[in-house]
Amino acid sequence: MKIRFLKLLFILFLSISSTIIAQVEEKTELLNIEAGKSTVRTRFSPPRNYKWQVETPNSFGDYLVNFPLYPKDFPVRDFNEIPIAKQYNHAAILKIDVGEKDLQQCADAWIRLYAEYLFAQKKFEKIGFHFTSGQFLTWKDYEKGIRTEEVKDRVKFIKAAKSDSSYENFRDYLDLIFRYAGTISLNKESEQITNNEDVKVGDFLIKPGSPGHSVIIVGISKNISGQKLYLLAESFMPAQDIHILINPVNKKISPWYELDVNSAQTITAKYIFKPTSIKRFKGKF
Repeated sequence: MKIRFLKLLFILFLSISSTIIAQVEEKTELLNIEAGKSTVRTRFSPPRNYKWQVETPNSFGDYLVNFPLYPKDFPVRDFNEIPIAKQYNHAAILKIDVGEKDLQQCADAWIRLYAEYLFAQKKFEKIGFHFTSGQFLTWKDYEKGIRTEEVKDRVKFIKAAKSDSSYENFRDYLDLIFRYAGTISLNKESEQITNNEDVKVGDFLIKPGSPGHSVIIVGISKNISGQKLYLLAESFMPAQDIHILINPVNKKISPWYELDVNSAQTITAKYIFKPTSIKRFKGKF
């Protein structure tokens, strides 16, 4: 009888433990994820007492919050379409290709999204980016046949191709930009955000360097007091799918983040920004 009683106690203990573990696991799940929804805005509901910030129609912010997503369990892949080893840092993946080369990394991900937005809006004359070396190349120049030539570690522009306004040629242009641009050039082309109220969807956190890193703000929610929460997306090295990050520091609001332009550091799922530098692209420098 004593052995049977101990067995019953052990079974009861296992049952209670399993319930506790299940409750803990449930609490660490990502917040308010509508797995069946297919865009950033529809899949991610803001935390309690927060609402999605309204974006201006046809703006870059509007483009990003309505960006299509892959299905919930789709893996982050590299440029060879091979799933990366760590599949636990993301909450969703933006439905856009990486390209076939190891080019579209962190700063390039922002450049890709912004250039695609301008191309979709037919604002072709606004598409142009600096190389890290300082040269500036527009899509309109590339469209007309301007190409690069490296001479003794210097890049110069030459007329070397026929005029081509196709999307395929536009993608070739972006690959060239990715090859010569990076966090250093993007940082120089951008202005510092110094007030939390001014931070917008489409702004980015950036640490210039070789390597540096950057992440993109792809969504903002706000409460009635004006406090904001943010969704962050990135690519990484090697070049890989652009993905929305979980929040490893505050799992209660993950994948949303709190950001402060005056913070000494911001910890994201795969990088620590010291200090917190939030910037906005302003074009030519």
